[in-house]
Amino acid sequence: MPVIDGIEATRRITPEPDAPKVLVVATFDLDEYVFAALRAGASGFVLKDIDRAGLVDAVRIVAGGDALLAPAVTRRLVDDLARRPVPAVPSRALDALTAREREVMLLVARGLANAEIATRLVVSEATAKTHVAHLLTKLGLRDRVQVVVAAYELGLVTPGDADCRRAAGPPTPRVNDLGPRSLGRDRPLPYRT
Repeated sequence: MPVIDGIEATRRITPEPDAPKVLVVATFDLDEYVFAALRAGASGFVLKDIDRAGLVDAVRIVAGGDALLAPAVTRRLVDDLARRPVPAVPSRALDALTAREREVMLLVARGLANAEIATRLVVSEATAKTHVAHLLTKLGLRDRVQVVVAAYELGLVTPGDADCRRAAGPPTPRVNDLGPRSLGRDRPLPYRT
C-alpha cells in the first residue's frame, strides 16, 4: 500500500462505529505480522497463495462475524502463546466475568462452536451466543480469535488441555465450515462461531 501498511489501515478502520470486518491477505505468515494484525483488529488472516474459492469463503466467514486464521498460522500462534509466561495476577477485566462467562471463555479458547458450547453447558444455542456476546463486551474484544489469544496470554488455557470437543459430541455441520481444500492447506481451523 502506498501511504500506510495493512496493519495501520486495520488499526484505523476497526475502532470506527459499525466498522467492517478486516481480513488480512498477506504474502508471508511472519509471526510478528500475524500478531500485529490481530492486535490491530483483524478478524482473519490468510496467505496470498489461497485459492479463489478459499478466499471467497474466507471473506464470507469474516463478513459474517466469525474469525478465521490460516491453518499454517494457527499452530505457531498457539505454540507462541503457550511459551509466554503466565501473568502473576489475572487481568481486572476477568474479575468482571461471571463464573459461567469464564467457563464459556475456556470453551471458546478450546475451539468449540456455539452449538457445542450449548451442548456442553446444557443450554440453548441462543443462550450460548448471549454468553459469548457478554464475554466479548466485558473484555472489550472484537471476536472469538481475540478470546483465544486472551485466554492463552492469561494462562487460562494451555496446549494439551483436555479436548472439550469429545465431551460436547460431534460438531454440528455448517454451510460455511472450511474444509482442507478450501484453504489450500492440510486441515481446517477450529475457530468457528
